[in-house]
Amino acid sequence: MKAEAWIFILTTIFLVLVTPAYWLIAGDWTGTSALTMTTLLTLMVSLYLGFHAARMDPRPEDRKNAEIADGAGELGFFPPYSWWPLWCALTLGVCVFGVAMGAWWLFIIGGAMGMIALSGWIFEYYRGEHAH
Repeated sequence: MKAEAWIFILTTIFLVLVTPAYWLIAGDWTGTSALTMTTLLTLMVSLYLGFHAARMDPRPEDRKNAEIADGAGELGFFPPYSWWPLWCALTLGVCVFGVAMGAWWLFIIGGAMGMIALSGWIFEYYRGEHAH
């Protein structure tokens, strides 16, 4: 966790130096405000990681004397293949196309299809082949 905190701290320092230089060179409000917000976001993440890194037990990859076997074990749940994200993306495309063309009826149809697709994606592990 400390390595991640240092990456974000160095990124914050870089952005603190680049933001005023960008303002002086370009004088652009849009880019300066975007760089300022990016600086604040990286500062927020680095503070979060820094505080939690001090309170956590070191992970095997953070210890110098760790063995490869220390990192063995279950890494988490990785879902198998799923077609539901494709259907969710297609219904979002139908909704956006309906708004862009001014066809609100198409947006409503896409919204109804989207509710079905999102429900299928959420509940896919409660029934069928991958049920728990």
